[in-house]
Amino acid sequence: MNPNFLSVWGKVFLAAISVAIFSPVCSAFAESNVSTSGLNLSNSTGQQLLADNDKKDDDDDDKKPGQINRRSTIRRQTEIRERRTLINTSSTSVKSKTKGFTLAIWQPAGNFSEVIARVSLKKKHSKGYLAERFLGDYKYKIKQKSKFVKGFKAGDRIVVRLYDLENRFIGYSEFECLPTYTTVNLILSEKPTEYQVVRTVYGVDADEDGIVDSGTTSYDYFTQVSNQRVSFLSSSQTINVTQFQAAGYSEVAETSVYPVSFTKGEFSLVRQTISAFSSSLGEAFKVNPGSLVQLTEVSDNSSYELSQLLTAYRQVGVAKGIQVAFADIAQDHWAKDFIGELAALEIIEGFPDGSFRPDAPVTRAEFAALLQKTFSKSKVRSAIAFRDVSSRYWAYSAIRESYEMGFLNTVASREFNPTQSLSRIEILVALARALNYQSTTSATNVLSVYSDASTISSQYRSLIAALTQRGVIVNYPDVKLLNAEKVATRAEVCALLYKSLVSSGEVADISSEYAVQQPQQQAEVEQRDDDDEKEGRVKPRRNCNQGIGNGAEGCDPGNSRPRGGSNDEGGRTPGGKR
Repeated sequence: MNPNFLSVWGKVFLAAISVAIFSPVCSAFAESNVSTSGLNLSNSTGQQLLADNDKKDDDDDDKKPGQINRRSTIRRQTEIRERRTLINTSSTSVKSKTKGFTLAIWQPAGNFSEVIARVSLKKKHSKGYLAERFLGDYKYKIKQKSKFVKGFKAGDRIVVRLYDLENRFIGYSEFECLPTYTTVNLILSEKPTEYQVVRTVYGVDADEDGIVDSGTTSYDYFTQVSNQRVSFLSSSQTINVTQFQAAGYSEVAETSVYPVSFTKGEFSLVRQTISAFSSSLGEAFKVNPGSLVQLTEVSDNSSYELSQLLTAYRQVGVAKGIQVAFADIAQDHWAKDFIGELAALEIIEGFPDGSFRPDAPVTRAEFAALLQKTFSKSKVRSAIAFRDVSSRYWAYSAIRESYEMGFLNTVASREFNPTQSLSRIEILVALARALNYQSTTSATNVLSVYSDASTISSQYRSLIAALTQRGVIVNYPDVKLLNAEKVATRAEVCALLYKSLVSSGEVADISSEYAVQQPQQQAEVEQRDDDDEKEGRVKPRRNCNQGIGNGAEGCDPGNSRPRGGSNDEGGRTPGGKR
């Protein structure tokens, strides 16, 4: 065998070993640089290594013309493969424990010291998105970061409208939450009031250090505002990119990098122009920052929980025409937030007189209608032509679809009994069976949290235990009493449906003293509260007339129209539509 050939490959092997040994050191050094500059370097560590090696190869070429070119090419290819292996390993070794994102705002050129970010949520639901929800106005110092956590899920879209301190609209961005924790950087132009362009750069941040993880995709694109119309640009060719070049993000690709949902399908945005201010937006969107909703001053390491934001801004933050407050639901009603959130999700509605009737029973037909709106599941069985449900019945489609999804079993006579009220145990069993929840431990041990556990039928004990383990069950007024045979009220059904959505990761959790917790869950909750206090996590005020604007009268703009219908049998669902 040719000894020169062996010599070449020996050097290649040593080069690969060198990369494997020193790459983590270089990566750590790069991250330390990021922490001082404020922006992450993303993949620039690898680029720097290539640049250094290219220089060495050039020096070698000067020394030994005609011999080193092939060797340097092999070395570079080997180092690239080794580096990719290291990057892929490191990026998957740390998994985020939190769902959410860090939001930072930068201005590499120019003299802005502060900026206002109006943050909102387009919740991913089934094959589309729910109406946009207001999440607050935040006053940022340039280069400042804050966290938004707990309750966001992959596919949710976050909208950020930017204002200067004179409340002039200066920019717009929209991004998609990733399956793991996300870091988002919005970069302003030198003169945002004149050049209303925003560069959005974001990606996976599994270890939640505010830096996009190496070896992962960095989404990088520009949005431009003109006359309150927003364009999502497919490239940077028309942009003065020098204004947006920051440490770690100096290179701007000609072709923008977007999430797939932004480029394809019904909800794509690339090459689209949309209105920044739709007429259907909630009250808080239609006024200047600070006039209806109190400005939130962002401080170092600020953190905001989604459920708290949704609760605090619900009455002014939902889309026009959606009623979320009801005349017979007091501010201290035990199920107020469950009812309000399901109303905001357009799953339930009130009655024409503005009431909700929380203590009224729920019929099988009404429950079927709620299930149809709440869940989007595959069909697990064929529909049945029920003898007592004609095709003209108001809930015919809902009954048919909910049965196909696995909810609500029937008697042998093929009758559905649509007007029959449901007990709590019937509601719980329907949820557990259709969601395919199974207990992972001894049902007896799990059910010991209930003082009336002995009254639970043996055929349902495992199902109730499974729901208990997943935090679905809410018991009012005594959290230790399941009251299995009690007729379920509208308020109780709302609480159980919402908690079911929480258990499947669809919505942010809502704290309630009546939510049943296992001893381990209780310990975790107490630990989280301690952690929040230690980390200085900020929670918005929950009383409308304290945290949101209409003074002592509370925060309801007062212009939302009641929705829904009557409670007569020929009429409508608890969600109100015929």
